[in-house]
Amino acid sequence: MREYLQKLSEKKSLDQTEMKEAVSKLFSDEVTDSEIAAFLIGLKTKGETVEEIVGLVQAVRENSLTFTRKVENVMDNCGTGGDGSKSFNVSTTSAFVIAGAGIPVAKHGNRSISSKTGSADVLEHLGINLTLTPKEAEECLDNVGISFLFAPHVHPKIKNIMKVRRELKIPTIFNLIGPLTNPMELDYQLLGIYRRDLLQTFGEVLKTLGRKRAVVINGAGYMDEASLQGENHLFILDNGTISEKILTPEEVGLTSYPNESIIGGNAMRNGEILLSVLNGEKGACRDTVLLNAGIGIYASGKTDSIVEGIAKAKESIDSGAAKQKLEDLIAKGETFRKEGVV
Repeated sequence: MREYLQKLSEKKSLDQTEMKEAVSKLFSDEVTDSEIAAFLIGLKTKGETVEEIVGLVQAVRENSLTFTRKVENVMDNCGTGGDGSKSFNVSTTSAFVIAGAGIPVAKHGNRSISSKTGSADVLEHLGINLTLTPKEAEECLDNVGISFLFAPHVHPKIKNIMKVRRELKIPTIFNLIGPLTNPMELDYQLLGIYRRDLLQTFGEVLKTLGRKRAVVINGAGYMDEASLQGENHLFILDNGTISEKILTPEEVGLTSYPNESIIGGNAMRNGEILLSVLNGEKGACRDTVLLNAGIGIYASGKTDSIVEGIAKAKESIDSGAAKQKLEDLIAKGETFRKEGVV
């Protein structure tokens, strides 16, 4: 590690291969907590490049559980979190709507870190099995059309790094790369990020990682998802080309609401909101999900416009397809639980 730490201390960037090698060393027992901390702070102080983020992501994924897949055109709509908005689980609710529109979703997520309730917290409350084996997760994706990949479970070697992150108590690159480290191979992605200054960088990262189409978004009020409050900033990757777009709710036929109208609570409360949306209840929460799911459906390549994506999101909810995906995923996880009981 000494060579890499020296370069970072001199504010020199690592290339993709160096970064991959350095991060792989962080997973070994030979690296100390002090070296991990120095590495993370060195990166943060210098500023992470596209090559460094790609190398880091490759190392994390290579040290995760191994997944294969039978289905094509898989997407994820995981966000970074960290926006401080205290909103309900928008992307988690949207994942079922996207899946209900016929798009296979490998949803990567974690427990609460900066918010009251993370995706894993609300899904666990609703009865979804968080600790599926890779084979079981693949079966959910294949048979149900949606699977949840619980980050600590699928990245078992990351414990040492997580320990140091908690002790540092300041944001590092690991607060941002969660959505990029999904161990399932993805074709499409909707990635919400709380830092508007990194939209283009993450667009370039997704391009390097080989996504066919992807949208990186920072919402009004600097949310890590699309907001009905005002202007949403999008970077759209489509067949290797990145373009920038500002999107307001009015231009896609949705009503404007302040971000305070979608504040959530604990796992029970957020579970209630998720179910109310999937059951068709009108209001700010539903419209926020329609906007995010619509952008996700567009990002999946299923539609040529976000407006068309929103129309398919409405159909997914109103037909009951989105709610059925939730029920099927709960039932499948329960089947695996029973099969695992000796």
